[in-house]
Amino acid sequence: MQFLWKYIDDMVGKGLEWYIIAELLFYATANLVPMALPLAILLSSIMTFGNLGEHYELAALKSSGLSLWRIMFPLIIVIFLTSGLAFYFSNNVWPVANLKFASLLYDIRHKKPALDIVEGVFYKGIEGYVIRVGGKEPDGQTLHDIIIYDHTKNRGNRTVVRAADGKMEMSEDERTLIITLYNGHNYEEQEAKDYPLFRSSFDENIIRFDLSAFTLERSNEDIFKDNYQMLNIWQLALGHDSVKMRSDKRWEEYRKVMDARVFSVPDVNDSVHKFRVDTARFMHFPDSFNESQQFAVLEAASNITRSAKVYASSLNTEFKSHRSRMDRFNIEWHRKFTLSIACILLFFIGAPLGAIIRKGGLGMPVVVSVFFFILFHISSITGEKLIKQATLEPLAGMWMASAILLPIGMFLTYKATTDSALFDYDTYSKIWRKVFPWKIPIGKKDANSTTKS
Repeated sequence: MQFLWKYIDDMVGKGLEWYIIAELLFYATANLVPMALPLAILLSSIMTFGNLGEHYELAALKSSGLSLWRIMFPLIIVIFLTSGLAFYFSNNVWPVANLKFASLLYDIRHKKPALDIVEGVFYKGIEGYVIRVGGKEPDGQTLHDIIIYDHTKNRGNRTVVRAADGKMEMSEDERTLIITLYNGHNYEEQEAKDYPLFRSSFDENIIRFDLSAFTLERSNEDIFKDNYQMLNIWQLALGHDSVKMRSDKRWEEYRKVMDARVFSVPDVNDSVHKFRVDTARFMHFPDSFNESQQFAVLEAASNITRSAKVYASSLNTEFKSHRSRMDRFNIEWHRKFTLSIACILLFFIGAPLGAIIRKGGLGMPVVVSVFFFILFHISSITGEKLIKQATLEPLAGMWMASAILLPIGMFLTYKATTDSALFDYDTYSKIWRKVFPWKIPIGKKDANSTTKS
């Protein structure tokens, strides 16, 4: 639904075939996998161990001498295999799907709207022509009161065709629109002064319009290959290194230029040659030059400083651009691994949590899953945003969500393996009674407060 609402304006009215839309939706599903897969693992693990606990199957397994780790061991193997497949998907499948999706969406956006000639409206969709139809029959082919303005010669409305009736149909390959006109006239303004207007009549006139621009032309996918989301880890590392080498090269050029501009000034006697300022002479600047020479030196120094400031400002903008590009490469590089690690961490949150709460089905597990998934998703987005703002390093920002989930998973796993009553009402009720002995917990009745009937 998010995809449809986002790109509905690009697809409506284009006359796209159903398989084109299906192909675009198929490629778009690749962007949903990094969001859906961790949530699916979290929800399924909570539901699985919640059902085992709710039906006392988990208790039966533990009573037979099996620990929680031994019970979880087969699923741990499955999760690690799933994590490996998730990495393969992120590194090999996802970039290709993004490339296909971007290329197809670009072609759809640049495709002209489908041919739709509405009665009483000047239609300008066909290049070089303006068509107006006074009326259309229900069959969509029979036309009445037809006016066609020919602008192919770029001379304005000098060539006009008007007919009382006509018929519109497509060629077999649907690349040509054929309009057959009946009982009409051709009007054309001439360059000659003696006969400025030429008019001819016809009983039948066939006009063919080229509709090749209305077909979906597939562009070359190579023009999109440099995007960050369409590269694997090796290509991302190569792109990052190339930008860094370019940035280092510009930095060396900057140092050389600034060294020459700041520490060298024009000779007051010869503006072509330059010399390095002697420190001792510079300290006795007023005594070393006369008034005109002092003015010349100060003016030269002011120009050099102003030029150096402008050059440094432009280089600063360029370095920020290089930093931003390197951060984007690092973001996508780390993203290849964060999906796999997130699957493992969310399993070690969901499985112990299901064993603790002992509730299966789609009730409590869904609520708990949504809570932890929102925590994971918001922290991931926040970390990535902080990287783009140059507030955090890519390593810290991209792994911030995993760093938050890791202690939670360790804590829940420890509580589940030690059979801790983390969500047991009676445990917290006892604590409540100890802290507030004069208050009665909600839902409980004091035995001394019962009355005889």
